[in-house]
Amino acid sequence: MFRIEADRARFREIVRGRIRSDLKKYLSTAELIAKHGERAVSVPVPQIELPHFQFGENQKGGVGQGPGQKGEALDEGGQGEEGVGAAGDSEGRHILEVEVELAELAEMLGRELELPRIQPRGKREIQSDGGRYSGIRNSGPDSLRHFRRTYRQALKRTIAAGEWDPQHPRVVPERDDFRFRARRSQPVPDSSAVIFHMMDVSGSMGREQKEIVRIEAFWIDTWLRSQYQNIEVVYIVHDALAKQVDHDAFFHLRESGGTKISSAYELCLKLIQEHFRPEDWNIYPFHYSDGDNWSARDTERCITLLRDEILPRVNQFCYGQVKSAYGSGQFKKDLDDALGSDERVVTSSVAERGDIAQAIRAFLGKGR
Repeated sequence: MFRIEADRARFREIVRGRIRSDLKKYLSTAELIAKHGERAVSVPVPQIELPHFQFGENQKGGVGQGPGQKGEALDEGGQGEEGVGAAGDSEGRHILEVEVELAELAEMLGRELELPRIQPRGKREIQSDGGRYSGIRNSGPDSLRHFRRTYRQALKRTIAAGEWDPQHPRVVPERDDFRFRARRSQPVPDSSAVIFHMMDVSGSMGREQKEIVRIEAFWIDTWLRSQYQNIEVVYIVHDALAKQVDHDAFFHLRESGGTKISSAYELCLKLIQEHFRPEDWNIYPFHYSDGDNWSARDTERCITLLRDEILPRVNQFCYGQVKSAYGSGQFKKDLDDALGSDERVVTSSVAERGDIAQAIRAFLGKGR
């Protein structure tokens, strides 16, 4: 039994090693996203060969076991009932799905992209039951009984009652003498973060562009969840107007209106002011677009909102530009010209799925 468990553990380690070596492939596909739960993700690993028997060809001929006489001919070709289609001579491919904890996947991501650990900025004090058993109380389970305190209490009671005999010292604790270790609750810092995913859903953002955003968002969330004890995710979509939506609508909603980026930044700022104080939260806005905005005046409005209102409140602002057949890509150029010297602003450009890993490294590589 122990040998089987050891073999299983070794096999799991081999599989995880294969996942680590192929992580760049997973960074550009959506295979993991549809199969992830709250704490783990199912990773398909088609490269692993399962143990199997392989039979060679019998070149010697002859009659095998079973009925028949020496010299009796076999059925021609040994064929049974006719099947459909031609027979193949290659082995099948086995796809093995392995469940990996999201925390372990984040560790692989950090190692692959050489990401630094994040130093939380916003902290809030909460009551936690964690800590040492440094308190004493009069009730509790026998496993937490404090012998010395119990004996001391019994001795004090015995002396006070005049029952102590130095010639025959004897102390018998009673139930009221029992003392038990207690764990004291104490305020401990609890780091929390909120992620804002904002995306342009106008007609120029097609299915492929949204799939790239979906992959980026999955890996960003996976890394940040490994860095903070509490995470909240807010989804905002915009065309000419912005609105808050749930996870499914964020990746499947398609509009046909124009593009007014400032509407998303205004809604993001409003939610920060109302629900996420910078003193308590680490704030990460991410915006994804193909770079089109309806006017240069609105782009100026975006830059003003970022410089004067949003950046002073957040850890970092990230803009990811996804190439499309209809997007001009002008917004990234304007952001870089106006705020490129501010280390709190990070921009990236993704022309194809192979650029996703580089974009994630740019967004998370500063450890802010």
